[in-house]
Amino acid sequence: MTSDVASDLAPTGVLRASINLGNPVLAQGTPTDPCGVTVDIAREIGARLDLPVELVCFDAARKSFEALTSDVADICFMAVEPARADEVAFTAPYVVIEGVFAVPADSPVTTPAEVDRPGVRIGVKKGSAYDLYLTRTIEHATLVRGEDGVQAFLDEGLDVAAGIRQPMTAFVEAHPQTRLVPERFMQIQQAVGTTKGRRPETVAWLSGVVEELKAGGFVAEALERSGRGDVTVAPPA
Repeated sequence: MTSDVASDLAPTGVLRASINLGNPVLAQGTPTDPCGVTVDIAREIGARLDLPVELVCFDAARKSFEALTSDVADICFMAVEPARADEVAFTAPYVVIEGVFAVPADSPVTTPAEVDRPGVRIGVKKGSAYDLYLTRTIEHATLVRGEDGVQAFLDEGLDVAAGIRQPMTAFVEAHPQTRLVPERFMQIQQAVGTTKGRRPETVAWLSGVVEELKAGGFVAEALERSGRGDVTVAPPA
């Protein structure tokens, strides 16, 4: 069965994995020497299929998504979002992370619900999971998209910045004029994805591997090795 999966998932004979270095929780290092839980999972999938692995690195989730849908990559690692579901077949999540807001220290905002108000401007990274989520859910505030939402927040004097809890926590620690809104505004389910054109058996095999890697401690150990032991492994599907 694995030979059938290998030929379907990686028709070039090399498993090309799209890695998003723009999410420091899931991938670290450089394009020539990446590391982190997504890198470890990609290599494990390749090993199980007896395939060499090529890591194709990007600095944003939208670029990783585009690599998959334009046949530059065979698998990707990104958040499960309705905006992507028409083109990506996702496994169940392997980790769950949180989206949180940062605000100026003197901001009246204390909860996520208080952000969605007329006149409030929110800095987001274009094409990120939280950009897609807020695009669907925000009714009154304005999203300001940039290559780096936090940098847009600083440069343009915005009211709120959106991001992932771990890097946002580091950001506010480095910028005492800001503070974190502790309550999450979203839960981000990170999964392995491939194109919808794959055989159902291939997607089922990929999903089974992800479940094994969660249950056997592989994902938790990979997170620990990369210094991200504070990240939550997703529950069984």
